[in-house]
Amino acid sequence: MNKKTFNPAEWLHTANEPAQAPTTPGTQIEQEIDTVTRRIEESGKDITAGYDNWRDIAFALSDALGEEGRQYFHRISRYNPDYNQAEADKQYTACLKSGGSGITVKTFFQKAKEHGISVAISSKTSKTSVSQAEETEDSEETEELPTFSDRLPYPLPDFLQKVVEAAEAPQDRDMLTLGAVTVISALLPGVSGVYKRHRVYPNLYLFVTADASAGKGILDYCHYLAEPIHDAIRESNRKDKEEYEQKQAAYNAAKPKERQTMDKPKEPPTRMLFIPADSSATAMCQALFENEERGLMFETEGDTLANTFASDYGNYSNDFRKAFHHEKISYYRRKDHELAEIKNPRLSTVLSGTPQQILNLITDAENGLFSRFIFYCLPTRLVWDDVFADDDLPTLDDYFMDLGKELQDFHTALLAAGPILFKITDEQKPRFNQWFESVQLRYSATYGKGMIPSIRRLGLVTFRIAMVFSLLRLMEDGDFADTVICRDEDYDNALLIAATVLEHIVSVFCTLPKSTTLSHVPGAIRTLTKQRFWDSLPESFETRDFNALAASQNLPAKTAQKYIAEWCRGGQLVHVAQGKYSKSKHA
Repeated sequence: MNKKTFNPAEWLHTANEPAQAPTTPGTQIEQEIDTVTRRIEESGKDITAGYDNWRDIAFALSDALGEEGRQYFHRISRYNPDYNQAEADKQYTACLKSGGSGITVKTFFQKAKEHGISVAISSKTSKTSVSQAEETEDSEETEELPTFSDRLPYPLPDFLQKVVEAAEAPQDRDMLTLGAVTVISALLPGVSGVYKRHRVYPNLYLFVTADASAGKGILDYCHYLAEPIHDAIRESNRKDKEEYEQKQAAYNAAKPKERQTMDKPKEPPTRMLFIPADSSATAMCQALFENEERGLMFETEGDTLANTFASDYGNYSNDFRKAFHHEKISYYRRKDHELAEIKNPRLSTVLSGTPQQILNLITDAENGLFSRFIFYCLPTRLVWDDVFADDDLPTLDDYFMDLGKELQDFHTALLAAGPILFKITDEQKPRFNQWFESVQLRYSATYGKGMIPSIRRLGLVTFRIAMVFSLLRLMEDGDFADTVICRDEDYDNALLIAATVLEHIVSVFCTLPKSTTLSHVPGAIRTLTKQRFWDSLPESFETRDFNALAASQNLPAKTAQKYIAEWCRGGQLVHVAQGKYSKSKHA
């Protein structure tokens, strides 16, 4: 069984990209150019602004790769708002025919670096053996979903860097980053932004999924980040309760005439930060109501929430979905005989569980829960960790509890600071819209309309992640202004994380039961390998074309032929003539 690392950048092309499929990088310099080009695509940055700059990039690529550099020139140029395929072709041809300008490939790397793109190249290379290329059609390829911790273009905020120091593997660092960001999203009082003309808050929903004993337990340490704040709230609540009980006892002991001059003590609300997932529907709503409409749900077993939703007393699935968008929740308080309203619920949620637990919680992609979650799929790694390594260091429990105390101080400072408005810059806005428009078109065409809600909500999730990053910067500089502007490095990091988790979301999406929204989607496109092959096929092609594409993707010829036959039977491809095919307009 082969394991291949999947790069999401291969998918994130815009609709006006040249029809030709990128070839597999051959020489070392082409591999390096390909790596940097993918980073440019992941960031969505335009590094070609200005004619001289654009021309020099063409010279640099043509000098290094000749005709093979044309595809990279197009892939880089398309982020310019004035990109035109014909003009780019014309410019590259002119540079190619010039016979040399003195500009070398170093110019390409320098210009990428000037725009904040990492040009560091790992010494590790991935090589496919001849035996791997000669798989039979019955063999299967296991896609390794991408990670982001080892590819972020900029350092994370200092606090998050401390969080991820507790892990070494990229997957573990990813989990800790997502877990910490989700927990912190519940700990930013008074912080909001405007998204699609709606006031939104930082709150996120995360579900980390893996087989039993796959290593997702490290996520649980993120729980400690909020413990000091939760404990402080509970201690304050305990004191309020004690004071109430003393006043109530005095009130009850007073004579009737004395009571007439006394105010009857009012029972204080039961405040908490952590809301148990197995609460009744009324208890969950009341917990939000009494804690100033804010709360954090953290459960290491996804079935806890699934079983609660399946019960008669605890089916608050509708309120759970509303809370994601801060929609008003109403519920009846029996004790006080009144209708209570939570006008701006702000709930953050961290769940983990097995793939089956996802299916127990989310029956299909259309019930609304699926599209609200960030999903991260953790593979099972057959590695035995040294369980006694660093046992002379403080335990991870203590380490994360200390980080939690830092967050508690920051939380206190935010409470004193008052409302803070988060904004992204005017330069970041068009890049944001362009990237998500491209992704929406591409993924909905491949997976059907069922993916659209996830992509649209991923836009809001990305905005919220950037909000958390930006607020954590205040821990570093202490500048508690009433408006916080997103730094480019935090925007770029948030977008790369979005591109990464999108592939994990797709992976989960493909495991959900088939629904009506998927009825027109090519039935064979159910793995990333098949999607890649389908997407690389032009609108019309011949047998030699798809065989060449298959070879460039290390896909066995027999497997490619099987895919073609399946798509022809399913109506996604039309067999025009002997050895000639075209994609159906309805595919």
